Amino acid sequence: MRSRTAGSPTTPLDAGEERWRRLGGVSPGALVTARTPLHHAAQVANAAAISLLPPEADDSHTNFEWIDALGALVARRIPATQPFRVALRPADLALAVVHGDDVAAAVYPLSGRTRDDAFAWLVEQVALSGADASRMTMRRHYEIPGEPPDAAHPFALAGGAAFHELAAYWSDADHLLRAVARAIPGASEVRCWPHHFDIATLITEPTAATRTTIGVGLSPGDEYYAEPYLYVSPYPYPDTSALPPLEVGSWHTTGWVGAVLPGTSWVRATEPAEQRWLAVTFIYAAIAVVRRLRDGGAAVGHR
Repeated sequence: MRSRTAGSPTTPLDAGEERWRRLGGVSPGALVTARTPLHHAAQVANAAAISLLPPEADDSHTNFEWIDALGALVARRIPATQPFRVALRPADLALAVVHGDDVAAAVYPLSGRTRDDAFAWLVEQVALSGADASRMTMRRHYEIPGEPPDAAHPFALAGGAAFHELAAYWSDADHLLRAVARAIPGASEVRCWPHHFDIATLITEPTAATRTTIGVGLSPGDEYYAEPYLYVSPYPYPDTSALPPLEVGSWHTTGWVGAVLPGTSWVRATEPAEQRWLAVTFIYAAIAVVRRLRDGGAAVGHR
């Protein structure tokens, strides 16, 4: 494990922000059993926002923020007689309706239920809030992997360890990415996107020639990696023919280009402070590398 003094830029995380949940209680490769049903649950959790809010060109009306006090991914606020937000609590696999004081006014445990059951409950909650429940829909312009939980294969919390572990990943990533967004000019708010289910900030960097961005985030796993991973992905992509070595992590070049730190590498550090430091080192070192590539090399595409 690298020492705290080796190579990495100083960041706000060095200055006493010690909230960090230890990762690795469940093997990163075993989390797909929780990730897939949570991804489907998230499509219910943001159904009110998709159905009732004005659509944004970048789909930002559909995304979530992580609220650590609730242990939840929380969708955008819905104007109503009783304004509300809908939350997905990964650790106990439950939906919740949240009022303005961030208190869960109603909770719906998903284990043993179907996606249609969950949606019917949400429609009822929307009506109770005074919003127009007749507009509620599960239609999407995108698809997610796997079949939605049904009567034959309902949501299942089981022992819950994998769900608790993914909640810890989102909590830690939110903590880390908010510090990145505070430290780097041009960084967006930290949001979780229901399409790919990643939580991220997007750094927009003005240049003379074109708009360039760097996406920094955590994916809970996808078709590229069957485990959570941190990523730093520039836009447009750099030329992949001569990518330099990274201080931490490796390059991903299939389908998209970026630096990645898979969970199996991340949780080799067993102490929370070292896991945190490894994540910080990876992100800031990778940002420095992709900026050098941007300034000195040709871009060839984008994700």
